[in-house]
Amino acid sequence: QVQLVESGGGLVQPGRSLRLSCAASGSVFSINTMAWYRQAPGKQRELVAAISSDGSANYLDSVKGRFTISRDSAKNTVYLQMNSLKPDDTAVYYCNAGILVDRTLGYYWGRGTQVTVSS
Repeated sequence: QVQLVESGGGLVQPGRSLRLSCAASGSVFSINTMAWYRQAPGKQRELVAAISSDGSANYLDSVKGRFTISRDSAKNTVYLQMNSLKPDDTAVYYCNAGILVDRTLGYYWGRGTQVTVSS
């Protein structure tokens, strides 16, 4: 019914930038909060950034000032602009969204996109 598809990951050198995108498709009536999580090998999944339907955002302390989350509601898409990347940012990044489908709110996950920061 609903799919979230991430794109934009890859291998990048420290200090460089990447932009992740996540598009929702299917029986989407409306979308509430959209968020990016990440999971590094051997670690728990953590919330990186979230943005509500009114545009207010919050961030993991370690990415504040470097990452920016934004959304295009007309395209059902959320973005994560990642600047000044560090090796510690290496992880699989997952998109998550609260989506209203047939009057039922559900939380959906994408399959993830790998981000590797290495020289």
